[in-house]
Amino acid sequence: MDTVLVTGGAGFIGSNIVDRLIKNGDKVIIIDNLSTGKKENINKKAIFYEKDIRDKSIEEVFDVERPKYVIHHAAQIDVQQSIENPVLDGDINILGTINILENCKKYDVKKIIYASSAGVYGEPEYLGIDEKHSVKPISNYGISKLTPEHYIRTYSQIYGLKYTILRYSNVYGIRQDPKGEGGVVSIFMDKMFNKENPIIFGDGSQTRDFIYVDDVVEANILALQKGDNQIFNIGTSVATSIKELFDIMNSIIGYNLKIDYSQWRKGDIIHSYFNISKAKNKLDWTPKYSLEKGINIVINYYK
Repeated sequence: MDTVLVTGGAGFIGSNIVDRLIKNGDKVIIIDNLSTGKKENINKKAIFYEKDIRDKSIEEVFDVERPKYVIHHAAQIDVQQSIENPVLDGDINILGTINILENCKKYDVKKIIYASSAGVYGEPEYLGIDEKHSVKPISNYGISKLTPEHYIRTYSQIYGLKYTILRYSNVYGIRQDPKGEGGVVSIFMDKMFNKENPIIFGDGSQTRDFIYVDDVVEANILALQKGDNQIFNIGTSVATSIKELFDIMNSIIGYNLKIDYSQWRKGDIIHSYFNISKAKNKLDWTPKYSLEKGINIVINYYK
């Protein structure tokens, strides 16, 4: 049994990771300030601390619980918010991560798993994007997710802290909040269940790489023991247009809704999908859920 600290463990992805760790028999500690995380997401078998990752008092958690591993998901993840309030975005994502790293160093944490993002790549120079692709973020959020990667590598070099960095494509699944951290799947679902037409910015031809949350959880679990000091893209390598996504969801829900089209948004990337061969080879990880299968699970859950 390992002791694992999950930051953001009351959030969408973090809470799903916590559930799996507890199912695996690990002792799990959660740090979450509940700004976007929800109390009802917290596994009753986990030890929960309502704290902000920027707070100096998180040292008490490390001192009392002595985690062997840290899975770091607490973050500001709203791209528009990062543009409107770059100071808050940098404070949480960069300084918050440094605070976590300082405690990892002081309390001899063996390894940190860091949730990064496709946003670090910026406008794709080629598809599928692999880990050798240049990193040129085009949003403050992309910058604030990339900067901690540099800190993590530096802490590893200086202090011997092992790490695995997982760069996620578009994650969707159970517990995703359409209001707070919502991706397009949860936003569409919210609209559709309320029998409102979803809005698509542009003509719907833009593509994304949609990955089901359970596949992301599996990557985190594998990274505890594999992929030391490496970066991995976690996606499906499948490009799906927003219009295709709508059609799949519409056919499953069966409400026969239409799309309301709106203007393209500034700074939106048109096409993006990952090359995941490195994660397959080095992490021994392969996504198991097709988009249809994942969407079916989510829709049936919320029905």
